[in-house]
Amino acid sequence: MLLRTAQLHYRVAHRNLSWSRVRLSGQSGQGLYRHGGACCAFTTGRKLSKEQPVDALKQTAKSSKEVAQSATDKVQNAGGKETTSASTLGNKKPGTLLSETTVTSKEQRKVDWAIMKEMAKYLWPKDDWNTKLRVGIALSLLVGGKILNVQVPFYFKSIVDSMNVNFAAIGETAWTVGGSMIIAYGVTRIGATLFQELRNAVFASVAQKAIRKVARNVFDHLLKLDLNFHLSRQTGGLTRAIDRGTKGISFLLTSMVFHVFPTALEISMVCGILTYQYGAKFAAITAATMLAYTAFTITTTAWRTKFRKQANAADNQGATVAVDSLINYEAVKYFNNEQFEVSRYDQALKKYEAASIKVTTSLALLNSGQNMIFSSALAAMMYLASDGVATGQLTVGDLVMVNQLVFQLSMPLNFLGSVYRELRQSLMDMETLFNLQKVNINVKEAPYAKPLQLRQGGEIRFENVTFGYLPDRPILKNVSFTIPAGKKIAIVGPSGCGKSTILRLLFRFYDVHEGRILIDGQDIRGLTVSSLRKAIGVVPQDTPLFNNTIEHNIRYGKIDATTEEVKRAAQRAHIHDLIERLPAGYDTPVGERGMMISGGEKQRLAVSRLILKDPPLLFFDEATSALDTYTEQALLQNINSILKDKARTSVFVAHRLRTIYDSDQIIVLKDGHVVESGTHIELLDLGGVYAELWNTQETDIATL
Repeated sequence: MLLRTAQLHYRVAHRNLSWSRVRLSGQSGQGLYRHGGACCAFTTGRKLSKEQPVDALKQTAKSSKEVAQSATDKVQNAGGKETTSASTLGNKKPGTLLSETTVTSKEQRKVDWAIMKEMAKYLWPKDDWNTKLRVGIALSLLVGGKILNVQVPFYFKSIVDSMNVNFAAIGETAWTVGGSMIIAYGVTRIGATLFQELRNAVFASVAQKAIRKVARNVFDHLLKLDLNFHLSRQTGGLTRAIDRGTKGISFLLTSMVFHVFPTALEISMVCGILTYQYGAKFAAITAATMLAYTAFTITTTAWRTKFRKQANAADNQGATVAVDSLINYEAVKYFNNEQFEVSRYDQALKKYEAASIKVTTSLALLNSGQNMIFSSALAAMMYLASDGVATGQLTVGDLVMVNQLVFQLSMPLNFLGSVYRELRQSLMDMETLFNLQKVNINVKEAPYAKPLQLRQGGEIRFENVTFGYLPDRPILKNVSFTIPAGKKIAIVGPSGCGKSTILRLLFRFYDVHEGRILIDGQDIRGLTVSSLRKAIGVVPQDTPLFNNTIEHNIRYGKIDATTEEVKRAAQRAHIHDLIERLPAGYDTPVGERGMMISGGEKQRLAVSRLILKDPPLLFFDEATSALDTYTEQALLQNINSILKDKARTSVFVAHRLRTIYDSDQIIVLKDGHVVESGTHIELLDLGGVYAELWNTQETDIATL
């Protein structure tokens, strides 16, 4: 399916972030989104700061031109392997995956061979002698089974020839004449089948281990990708493609060991036997048949590939629509749009139906052509053998043996045709999987990154920071401010001024375009990402919860926490009593994205999770926006007591100024700049932006 510039409506339930009328270009990777009501821009590229704190960062820094290029093209990683930028994927429609694009046959073959070469590493992995032993045993059983298999026609010929006598004249029976051959015939067939089944059993763990390794590596890589990649993808299509890819791995490995190599070996052995026993004519017909059969299968399958890709694209689209609709079930109901969603899903199914019909009808053509080639060859071979019998050069047993040998090839050949079709399908499915592993990680650790050391208690400093989701549309413009260690700081301002963006930059979801961010004098780009994120605790406005129990979601803040620690954290977040009143208590499931509990309960679970994590740096992003006034005040008092128990640097992003008026310092953002800073009283006396926001909110409250 050719890439085209596409317009689509895509909404993402995220803090102050909803996509609106996104326009994605096949080259630019640019678009627009609405951020808290203000129209802002995003880009898949990024620009590194010109100022780096250590030599290692200077060595790894790129110019903005280089980064822009890496955002749209394939780049070379340190190992020389080709990688794909996350923004390259972002340039496509959110439902489109790399393997669904149309390429030439030559390019596709190159990709297929690269995938098979990569998978060969799992068949013969370094330093894994158990896997190597299993593969070796499987290959030995394979060769042994095929040797036994080609012996069957010889015994069949001997039986037929031995039966071509007058039993009454010689006074013998079938058993005395051909008994040994009959036993050998049966034993050989049983032995070939036994070898085949043993081979399957021995090789099973090799395939499953490979699937596990690849799936784990892909999942690990996906979690390392930047936030922009995940916001630009549609989960339904992505998970469906990954599922197909892992299934394709199993088929590829088993087909390589059980079908492709065995069939090639058997064809070679049969051609050799025919040449030795009956001359070059028989072998020539066999070889020509194999070549014609293979060429026709490959050519026709290559032609059919485009239909399969169209079916895959429609399948991904259908999965995306279904998942998106079910996740946003409440929104569908609020606006009475059930039929609209059904219509969207049906349109995807209609495309899949059309593509699947093409796949099926083209398969009929392929099967018919294969049958014609094989039947023509069989007829020619039988004519030569019959002529040999008529002239006395061959026996009836030879005629039967030729027929048996050729028919013995029919099953693996027909199966090979099916295997090849499925193999191409598996390779297409795996292409997406391996392309995901090649997506470049934009936010990387420096080569010599060090763990974060909080020597001064956690002072956070933004120095001349400029950042935007598009380089020419900055959200933060040369912003500088300091958050003193151990103090309670609030960041306020109109919607879309960049308040939540500050957390994303501090957490290194993105890197700044210019300037730097320091924690206790350490540039965060010179720190290990794990140590940085371990030191920061976040309570977001839209709390992400797993479809699991309440206890599991609280414990997520500290995976190894005991049940008692979980309950103490819930008590401090004023939600323990509510949980205890539930029939299942802490084992109560919260549902998909926590939809089975209220917004206020979700936020208190988020606070519980933060308390359990116990980090030195706290970030509250509208942490009490979904609470009633009584619960909000109780929770704020509890949060303040937590801050007093242990000196922590805490940052509160808030729209409701009454929740942060007691902060040690309030930073006011507007139009990407810090316009004011001070205490609540100082800012009111200043009579600026903060005073205007405060007076507006107080007036609104008074008029209620």
